[in-house]
Amino acid sequence: MAYRDGFDGFAEYERLGEPEQVEKAQNWRAAIGLQQVDGLTPSEYLVETAKRNIAGEIDSYQVRELLDDYYQAKPTSVAAERSEEADKVSARIAEILAEKAFTFSPAAYVAIHQRLFNGVYEFAGKIRDYNISKAEWVLDGDTVYYAAADSIRATLDYDFAQEKAFTYQGLNQAEIVAHIAQFVSGLWQIHAFGEGNTRTTAVFVIKYLRTLGFNVNNELFAQHSWYFRNALVRANYNDYLKSIYATPTFLNRFFENLLLGGTHPLKNRELRVLREARR
Repeated sequence: MAYRDGFDGFAEYERLGEPEQVEKAQNWRAAIGLQQVDGLTPSEYLVETAKRNIAGEIDSYQVRELLDDYYQAKPTSVAAERSEEADKVSARIAEILAEKAFTFSPAAYVAIHQRLFNGVYEFAGKIRDYNISKAEWVLDGDTVYYAAADSIRATLDYDFAQEKAFTYQGLNQAEIVAHIAQFVSGLWQIHAFGEGNTRTTAVFVIKYLRTLGFNVNNELFAQHSWYFRNALVRANYNDYLKSIYATPTFLNRFFENLLLGGTHPLKNRELRVLREARR
């Protein structure tokens, strides 16, 4: 059975649980919500297993073992493969978010991709060596221009070096959020991997923001991960002949809600560029 949209399996733990249970529940909600960016739906088996982890009955290692056993016994099909990806990647995201360790580096970014997608994609943890394009719903089938394969490593090194050297001292909150959004937008536009870029970027950014002292509102990733991806697309798309320009507005709104308690409505339809409008 599939995890139902809108089903809140962890609300009881968030309301009544111990602090550690609340944190685990929030991590799991974000992990499950992030599967929306690739149209994946975790199973109810995953939700029930996550509840046992939140309650302290099983640890993350046992979660992985249970999921492996569950899918080894499940008949192979396209639907099962997509459910398996959603379940296993959700569990790995929740595990990484629970860890109190982080390194700000391209190597750590690549390592997160490897951990999330090991056994799911053959290229887990590998920088892509081919160019890509992706038809985007929010662009009515058009694509963002991603980094050329032969420039990915150099671009990653440059972006990380620039961010590491940047000082937030003296900036007001709005300026801090705008800069963070700009860094995340640039990192995502590189699209270093064949698949799994948005989920990898989101996990890395949550960990990074925590090291900067932000109390990240995981609810935004639980409920609005698709908006997050669409906002990244719009921040990196231009069509000057049709008067369409890359805009950070939507991504800034997301991060203002995420980090500053903002209340911007986050509606995907407001981001969409329709073909008729682009003529």
